[in-house]
Amino acid sequence: MMLELIEKFRHSGDTDDTLTLPYERRQRSRQRVRLDSGREAMLLLAPGTSVFDGDHLHAADGTSVRVSAAAEAVSTARSDDPLRLARACYHLGNRHVALQVGSGWVRYQPDHVLDEMVAGLGLEVIHETSCFEPERGAYHGHAEHHRVLAGSSTGAHPVGEHHH
Repeated sequence: MMLELIEKFRHSGDTDDTLTLPYERRQRSRQRVRLDSGREAMLLLAPGTSVFDGDHLHAADGTSVRVSAAAEAVSTARSDDPLRLARACYHLGNRHVALQVGSGWVRYQPDHVLDEMVAGLGLEVIHETSCFEPERGAYHGHAEHHRVLAGSSTGAHPVGEHHH
């Protein structure tokens, strides 16, 4: 029988397996996946639920699976000038581009048009392979405290969905 991953939960102990997925696949709540151990599973989360690096999933049979962000092709733009970096983030965000922001850099999924725009703003753009974990947004988790359910059979606590 195929493993059914049915909910996200808070977890502080050991996990039974890991699931490594790139960003695009972590945005889909229902899909067939292969765990890092090679075991096949179905992701059967509530519609609109995304998973993030470090999240834990609970299976119907009690199995615990930790989510890991896969290394993938990304564009990383760097600048020592905070104003240039802020302008690049503004223009990328204005185009609804998912962004991962760090000290002196911003990362997004590769797109030659965006790369040219950001380079035109004075940032150095490099193409590299890295985990992509973009900002979740200002309203991330705003309803989560209303949806945390108390005590499942495993002692874990399910966590509310993240909508994008």
